Amino acid sequence: MMMHTRKEQMEAFGRFLDILDELREKCPWDRKQTNESLRPNTIEETYELCDALMRDDRNDICKELGDVLLHVAFYAKIASETGDFDMKDVCDRLCEKLIYRHPHVFGDAKAETAGQVVENWEQLKLKEKGGNKTVLSGVPNALPSLIKAYRIQDKARAVGFDWEEREQVWDKVKEEIAEFQLEVANMDKEKAEAEFGDVLFSLINAARLYKINPDNALERTNQKFIRRFNYVEAHSIREGKNLHDMTLEEMDKLWEEAKKLELAEKRAE
Repeated sequence: MMMHTRKEQMEAFGRFLDILDELREKCPWDRKQTNESLRPNTIEETYELCDALMRDDRNDICKELGDVLLHVAFYAKIASETGDFDMKDVCDRLCEKLIYRHPHVFGDAKAETAGQVVENWEQLKLKEKGGNKTVLSGVPNALPSLIKAYRIQDKARAVGFDWEEREQVWDKVKEEIAEFQLEVANMDKEKAEAEFGDVLFSLINAARLYKINPDNALERTNQKFIRRFNYVEAHSIREGKNLHDMTLEEMDKLWEEAKKLELAEKRAE
């Protein structure tokens, strides 16, 4: 696909805003939307974008980015009607923040590595007027727990609260697993749940230290399980059997077949 000039991109963005204005004025559905009514759809559109990104489907990524952009502009349009702010204000504030938080690009500060950039970013956020009052206050409460744990740990790392050597994290992982196993043996469900949370937190920490995104990693495993389980189910139907009536050994056999098939397909790529 031919890349467009900045002028063409700006013209397309202006056309999009014009269409949104017209929809807000003339479409009954668009007229009745509020921040609250749009919010669930925004969450759904964001997850659809994430799904396209995980699949690396460029066509779907382009489409889903448009859907997310629609929601960003829609919130700005609603705010403009009450005189609070408009799309220009959104863009201006974003530009000001990007310039302020990149003094190594737009100022005299030095940052030779991505890690130094992140450290500077977190320090600048704490200094901003009306910004985050504490290191962890910038982590949204509404984040899914797994992603929240990663962000908490990453922010703590940015101010130096981290392992000296990443290999040290494995002692913590083993410690948390042992504590979880102890509470399971004691049949204390409440304490076992708390300790299992500690196990997950320590494993997420290990993933961060080894530069693995735990959410992406878990989703890859989710998709792998779905593919293999679907294979088992499809073959059981083909053989005229119900999964409920199959033995674990029969299902395991089909599961192993699915694994071998995946391996063969990867080798053929």
